[in-house]
Amino acid sequence: MNTTPTSGPDSGASSPRRLATAVLDLLRGHLALIGEEMHEQKRFAIGLLLLALIAGVFVLMLLFGLSALVLISFWDTHRIAAAVGLCVFHALGGAICVSLLLSRLRNAATPFRASLDELARDRERLLP
Repeated sequence: MNTTPTSGPDSGASSPRRLATAVLDLLRGHLALIGEEMHEQKRFAIGLLLLALIAGVFVLMLLFGLSALVLISFWDTHRIAAAVGLCVFHALGGAICVSLLLSRLRNAATPFRASLDELARDRERLLP
């Protein structure tokens, strides 16, 4: 009897085909993950931009208030208190927005971290 395993006509061709399918599946998974991370980065960037714009509006309002304060300071008594109150309000609003912006920038995750981790895991699995 012959003890060597018989190999059919498909056994030689199926191995490269399976390898190519596995590589394509791996690439598809990575591309999907990169796409999701790009979407998250876009949302993060839009949020930062919105906060920066709001902070800019408050800073401009502060400058307008300070200008009004200088002009009004030479007028009668109670107008100064109102201008100072507006300046304090706008300064606090701008400071809160700037601190939120800086906090988000400091605590931001590394872009594409999940993709990099997945690629590292693939590398460990493929290399001995």
